[in-house]
Amino acid sequence: MRSFVFGFIFFVLSLTASGNTSAESLSEKIAAAFDAGEFLGLHSSLLIKNNEVLAENYFAGEDENWGRKLGVREFTEHSLHDLRSVTKSIVGLLYAIALDEGKVPNLDERLMDSFPEYKKYASSKRRKIRIEDVLSMRMGIKWNEKIPYTDKKNSEIAMEYAKDRYRFILSRKVLQQPGKKWNYNGGATALLAKLIEKGTGLSVDDYARAKLFSPLGIKNVEWNRSWDNLPSAASGLRMTMRDLAKIGQLIADRGEHDGNRIVSEERLQLFLEPRVKAGLLRFGYHWWLSPTGNPPPAVFALGNGGQRLSVNQNAGIVTVIFAGNYNHADYWSMPIKLVNEYFLPVLLKTSN
Repeated sequence: MRSFVFGFIFFVLSLTASGNTSAESLSEKIAAAFDAGEFLGLHSSLLIKNNEVLAENYFAGEDENWGRKLGVREFTEHSLHDLRSVTKSIVGLLYAIALDEGKVPNLDERLMDSFPEYKKYASSKRRKIRIEDVLSMRMGIKWNEKIPYTDKKNSEIAMEYAKDRYRFILSRKVLQQPGKKWNYNGGATALLAKLIEKGTGLSVDDYARAKLFSPLGIKNVEWNRSWDNLPSAASGLRMTMRDLAKIGQLIADRGEHDGNRIVSEERLQLFLEPRVKAGLLRFGYHWWLSPTGNPPPAVFALGNGGQRLSVNQNAGIVTVIFAGNYNHADYWSMPIKLVNEYFLPVLLKTSN
């Protein structure tokens, strides 16, 4: 696990690099390493600096669609891929956009005030949960995603199978004072999606198409729905690598795309401020942040299996990695190897 953090630290420190390099040469080196067996499970990768592609690769490998086996796929620039929990960060971004529009509750408002239909669960402890606690995953409720996602005892999976997912979340026992302790929680993301729906009249996937995907020119998207026909806000989104990079570029460009403002810079930067220590990294409002620095040098959206979106705003660097190592204990290690041994040397070289 330590190499996971060090890898990100080295990556962050390297992002002051400037200049150009050959996308073809770096892509060829990554392809040769893949053929040599160095990157088991890697499906595709993309490195961009200042809107210039420095490397872009596509491979073949075993894949899934939200847990459903797809067999071996040949990946291309048009291939949809599971984002898994990268979806959570995109929902966080959508909430920021909805806040700009005044369509969703503000950060200091009480969560239970927005769910009067579940007032029977509005205990004195639960009424202390505020929207910012949901965004920063500090709700204080009993929630366990340390269990494998193949196990229905995992809280996120149990939520997906629940007769009423919102009752499932809002009825969880409050174990700690809200706002104090971070605990990874896909239920928090589901609540954000519901608040977006309540405020805008659009399901989270339709709101995403209207306010994020369409303005960025993203058309080829799937959002998996559960048995209750609700889009899975925690893990259901599928996109192409280049389209996910567009969201990364939006972050790099501080909320603007082709001269059009998608989310206010002030709101975006607020969501990317460190709120709490989260393992060996930090966490903002549904975005992972580098271990040190404020503002953080780099921000991340991370997903099961090795899915990665990384952004350094100051250096204009965006990276995307897709992989198929779903539910592997060390799924994070292969992307770090790619960053440390291939992306980093090129970034350092171009700074000289």
